[in-house]
Amino acid sequence: MATDPLLRQGPDSTDLVLRAGPAGPAWNALTSAGPALFAPLVLGVPTLLIAFWMALAGAQASTVFVVVGVIAGLEYLIGWPVLALSRARDIWRVEFAPAGAPASLRLVRASGPDDWLPVTVLREVRLTHQVVEPYQGDHKPAVSTLALELVLRDTRERLTLPFGGDPQRLTDALEALLGPAGVEVELRTERSTRTRPQPNSTWTSGGSASAGSAGG
Repeated sequence: MATDPLLRQGPDSTDLVLRAGPAGPAWNALTSAGPALFAPLVLGVPTLLIAFWMALAGAQASTVFVVVGVIAGLEYLIGWPVLALSRARDIWRVEFAPAGAPASLRLVRASGPDDWLPVTVLREVRLTHQVVEPYQGDHKPAVSTLALELVLRDTRERLTLPFGGDPQRLTDALEALLGPAGVEVELRTERSTRTRPQPNSTWTSGGSASAGSAGG
């Protein structure tokens, strides 16, 4: 049944894989540890202000370094759980069971799987393929993204897929999987042209004025 790389059929379910890897609270905490290192950088301005105030007050450099280190450590320890909680609702995959003719589905998030629900709660699957094409003379290639929207009975889940394949192929595979359950699958393509960068008119006029004054 699964005919697209993002759809992986196992013995018990067919999974729409949005992110690779395991899921669960422990895994979510581990994967948030690295990005949390940016918390002290984001909060660096108030930390530097404290260091500057201490230096003006006559504190020794070693004392300033220790205080800054303690503050940065606290910022990291606070930022780590905050980041883990913010990522806990991220969807990693959607599981449909049984594999061939799904009657149930569940969302597997970074914090772990939700409860199984009847597949009838899924009203519609919307795929939006956005293509940004180069303008004439632009040497950069076109850029395409694919957004997925799950229209559920009480909520909507929208996310961007790590996608580089054929959106029509994925649409056809989802229709074959979910069509018998009455779930509508829609693909929409939106095309636009990359904006051509505008010349710096201020710099040009300023250069002309300088050249004129030099000639005078």
